[in-house]
Amino acid sequence: MTGSAREFVVEADGGSRGNPGPAGYGAVVLDAETGETLVEAAEYLGVVTNNVAEYRGLLAGLRAAGELDPDATVHVRMDSKLVVEQMSGRWKIKHPDMKPLAAEAARVFPPGRVTYEWIPRADNKHADRLANEAMDAGARGEQWSPSTSTAELDARAADRAAPAGRTAGSRRSGDRATAAPAGAGEAADVAAAGGDAPSTGERLPRTTTRTGAGSTVPGGAAAGGASRGGRGEGDGGEAAVSGGGAIAGERVSRATRTGAGSAVSGGAEAPAAADVRAAKAVASPGWGPPDMGAPATFVLLRHGETPLTPQKRFSGSGGSDPSLSPVGREQAERVAESLARRGTIEAIVASPLARTRETAGIVAARLGLAVTVEEGLRETDFGAWEGLTFGEVRDRHPADLDAWLASPDAEPTGGGESFAATATRIAATRDKLVAAYAGRTVLLVSHVTPIKTFLRLALGAPPESLFRMELSAASLSAVAYYADGGASVRLFNETSHLR
Repeated sequence: MTGSAREFVVEADGGSRGNPGPAGYGAVVLDAETGETLVEAAEYLGVVTNNVAEYRGLLAGLRAAGELDPDATVHVRMDSKLVVEQMSGRWKIKHPDMKPLAAEAARVFPPGRVTYEWIPRADNKHADRLANEAMDAGARGEQWSPSTSTAELDARAADRAAPAGRTAGSRRSGDRATAAPAGAGEAADVAAAGGDAPSTGERLPRTTTRTGAGSTVPGGAAAGGASRGGRGEGDGGEAAVSGGGAIAGERVSRATRTGAGSAVSGGAEAPAAADVRAAKAVASPGWGPPDMGAPATFVLLRHGETPLTPQKRFSGSGGSDPSLSPVGREQAERVAESLARRGTIEAIVASPLARTRETAGIVAARLGLAVTVEEGLRETDFGAWEGLTFGEVRDRHPADLDAWLASPDAEPTGGGESFAATATRIAATRDKLVAAYAGRTVLLVSHVTPIKTFLRLALGAPPESLFRMELSAASLSAVAYYADGGASVRLFNETSHLR
């Protein structure tokens, strides 16, 4: 290396609309001293995963910097904690699609000449907009062109509109407290680098509902403004579509709380637009620490109606095990179409009862997935109350009903299952499924009591809260479970797909 080597900042991003789905990346090379934009790069990639798109963005940025000056030192700034930690050698790379990309990126510059820093998404607007421009171009059957790009202007306008201090230093070479050099071992074999990586090696597809300004999302819903996993520029929660009340919960480490968010009437939007909004709320990672990795997200679907549902009869796991009614099958078809438009479900698990297996089967056929049956998702056994209305139970077993309403430990007449026992069963099932589906979005097809119990436990609410929740047939709720044991309720009783 001769003379004074230049110093560059590379900002890179990638995203996919579906995971995998139509994807693109954006990268920008900046002069570290002046902040001047030197090179912009973006490309539509076809159908790949979000993480692969992020790595492709990194690789494009490094190559562009190398073409400007192969002797330069480079500081990479990305809002992908996964890529930053893996390229810094603190997390292992397990996914076979990412290993060769990471190794290739490590070879662009000699070891020790590249450092990596995680930044909030709000500080990565330029690359984010480039990636969205690339995906928009791909949707039109075109390739991205720098001559038509407005990404830099859009990013600067967003910076000016941001609260004071939000983007301070976003294009400076200083303030690198979290930067870490990539050592020789990582350059030789990034996949062998040690560290505490998430167990899956690949995080939740945070861009399953990512959209560029005015872009079209599968399902035909136009979305205004770029977003990733439903986060706005402030990284806060976005209101979910209500169908009887939606909760957009936001998470602080080890806290289980719901944040402020407005409910939007499902009648005010077309079904496809409602699906996109709901998917954003479910997919958003909330305010958790960026190094927490992807949560396991359970989308909780109550089965469609049976002949007993409109009669409001107790129908648990100890009764006649009814199948869906014609109305219930239509509800299942509608929720299947809605979930297909959202494009976030990666696996389906169902209760063993007929109504849930039938509902799950209809959804699975639409999504092209298999159904796994889980005994722990069955409904509570209501003993001698099975098939009776609440009024009939009050007339026949008043003392037992009063005890049941007063204590979660009380069992229905005839040796049914108490709510306390149900909660123990659901907690064990939750832990089993969180471990099995870490970092993935899974549809759990279950019943009123189990779904309410999932929500109650996530919120840390008392047992009596079970009587204060309304859960409609074929409704959707969602809970995200994080690596530190925290949980976030993302959606509750959403039924816009049924209207």
